[in-house]
Amino acid sequence: MDLISSAERNLLFARYKRDAFHLELRDDYSVPDEDTPFRDWLSGRDSDHSYLAPWIQLVRQCARRGMTIRRVRVVTEPVTPYIQWEHALTALNAEAGEDIRWLPRHLLPQTTTFPLDGRDWWLFDDQLLAVGHFDTDGRVLGSQLILDQDAVAACAALRDQLWTAAIPHTAYKP
Repeated sequence: MDLISSAERNLLFARYKRDAFHLELRDDYSVPDEDTPFRDWLSGRDSDHSYLAPWIQLVRQCARRGMTIRRVRVVTEPVTPYIQWEHALTALNAEAGEDIRWLPRHLLPQTTTFPLDGRDWWLFDDQLLAVGHFDTDGRVLGSQLILDQDAVAACAALRDQLWTAAIPHTAYKP
């Protein structure tokens, strides 16, 4: 299976015009760029959020072009320290133009099934999936690109179901 890097995946945002949707299903992400800021936050120290600058800039560029970037984070309650930290930082994403909602697992509709082996994914303009792959320690290995229309349709239907059920960021209190 061929995987692309996160940087290569981010190039897809220039190729698509209307909507990018991300489904997150993990309660912890071991992203090397986040290790120090996360430890700082856990210790109560102010942390440098400059590692977020490329993402924030990308979101702003997409928003200026009229593209929506949406995300649903499915979380286990009580939430992990990592999810608490993500929640604390989400205002930065929102200010840039990303719309993020939260969905506690216990509120998932009973009929929910997760395609793609329950992996995280990005769906671009209901045409292309970038499916996340992680190693056993939770580190990102890359994304697999999928154009199969049955997989795309299943993910689009799940996106619509979860988006409706999820709680807007400003209303969710972990």
